[in-house]
Amino acid sequence: MKSTIESRYITHDCKRVCQGDILRDFEYDGWVSIVDDPEASGKKKVRLSRIRFPYTVILSQDCDLDRDFSARSLENNNSDLDKNQDKYLHSILLCPAYPAESLKKGTHLHDMQLKMEYIPTKKWDFVVLNEVPRYHYLENEMSLQIPFLAMDFKQYFTVPRDTIYEKPQNHYIGTLNQLFREELSQRFAYYLSRIGLPQIESPNNNSDVLA
Repeated sequence: MKSTIESRYITHDCKRVCQGDILRDFEYDGWVSIVDDPEASGKKKVRLSRIRFPYTVILSQDCDLDRDFSARSLENNNSDLDKNQDKYLHSILLCPAYPAESLKKGTHLHDMQLKMEYIPTKKWDFVVLNEVPRYHYLENEMSLQIPFLAMDFKQYFTVPRDTIYEKPQNHYIGTLNQLFREELSQRFAYYLSRIGLPQIESPNNNSDVLA
C-alpha cells in the first residue's frame, strides 16, 4: 500500500515534545570535558561548560514522550490523585545536527576547539544517500528554515526533561514526518547496537590434524 505521507517535515503546536522535533540554537549547561588543571601540574580537572548547538533532533521514543506528558498533565490536574510516576521521563535523548557542509569539512565542532575529519567527496556522496552507518543526512525545507543537515551518531547527549520544556517554542522549527523519523530512529539504534568482533587467528592446519 502506498504511503499517504507527502512531506518530509511537519509542524505541531508544541504542547509537548515529540520524537523527530528539530530545535535550533539550543543551549545546554552540561557539556563535560577533561582539561589540564593550571593549579596542579600534571593533573586534570572536569570542566562544565555551556554549549550551543546549531540544531538538535529529539530521539527519545514518541510513545515515552507522550506517556510522560500525559502522566504529568493528569497529576497536575488532579493533585490529590494517588498515582505512581513510573511513566515519567527524567531526561530526553538528543543528537546534534550540523549544517551539512560544515560536517563535510570537519569544522562543525570548531567552537569546541575540536578538529574533525574532512569527508572526501567520494565518501560524502554515500553520506548524502544515508549509506554510511555513522552519519544521517537530512534534506532541507526552506519554508521551515531547515537547511541541509547532517548528524554524527557518535555524538549524542541527554538533557533533563524540564530543561527541554522551559521554552520549547523559542527553539522549535519543525518535526520529521513519521516514516522519516522512524528511519532515523532505526539507523541510530543500529549504529549503537553494532558489535566489534575480535580478530581470531585461524588454527594452523598441520600434520598433527588427522586426515
